[in-house]
Amino acid sequence: MKRAVSVSLGSSKRNKKVIITFDGEPIQVERIGVDGDAQKARQLFAELDGQVDALGVGGVELYLRLGDKEYPLRSGLGLIRDVHRTPAVDGRGLKHTLERRVFELAAPQLGGMPHYARAFFTLGVDRFGMAQAVAEVADEVIFGDLMFALGLPIPVKGLKNLERLGRLLLPVLGKLPISMVYPTGESQETIEPKYETYWARAELIAGDFLYIRKHLPPDLSGKDILTNTTTADDVALLKDRGVRWLITTTPRYEGRSFGTNMMEAALTAYAGKGRVLTEAELNELIDRLHIRPHVERLNP
Repeated sequence: MKRAVSVSLGSSKRNKKVIITFDGEPIQVERIGVDGDAQKARQLFAELDGQVDALGVGGVELYLRLGDKEYPLRSGLGLIRDVHRTPAVDGRGLKHTLERRVFELAAPQLGGMPHYARAFFTLGVDRFGMAQAVAEVADEVIFGDLMFALGLPIPVKGLKNLERLGRLLLPVLGKLPISMVYPTGESQETIEPKYETYWARAELIAGDFLYIRKHLPPDLSGKDILTNTTTADDVALLKDRGVRWLITTTPRYEGRSFGTNMMEAALTAYAGKGRVLTEAELNELIDRLHIRPHVERLNP
């Protein structure tokens, strides 16, 4: 049986191992969190190199892509410096295919393409494909990149301004320790509501779930959430806060949706090419294997 393993800097409490089937072929997928321990992550990547069919890099990016340019993240690339035989993916391939197409693929379950007057996107530069998708269904999008990445209470209005900001920020962010720009380990477990005015005004909340959860307001009644990976406990939390529709960009297996890095690793293992897949190859697999976002109505 082919095997794909995601090593994540995130919490070990979110670990999961399942067998998923693509076109009749079983793939064992496993997510291993190291609670922010970068040294442990590097060791695991080195040990798994050549032993599994694909590796996912979780809780950190290898590169951030904005338009046609990619910006390297040293903290991510350092984790896989001893990986030489097994293809390692960080999910950015699916971020620019599956997430870019999320509303197109989810429309049948939503009863058509949705429309929102206002959306609030926690951090857009690391999920630009999702940001583009949201901009197409919302009249106004407020991006919280300066708020969530740098702690500055300054909203970024619209996709064009996000792109301009990204071209300034990404060369700098790529050199910072991941702990400065992304919640890892135990810091993922705390909830500290912030910037509640922007949450309250939006009909759609979008972005990486760790950012959403970390600053989740107590009341999200009637709002929709578009995000990536959620566990059964996360779904219960959102239901309790009043969320209407929950859209996760990846499918749900045994009660949880996996991150894009895990799903891309699974597709890479299935393809068996021994290399990272192109966007064209990923889109072909998305269509042929009927990979779809998970859509769930949580409240009336």
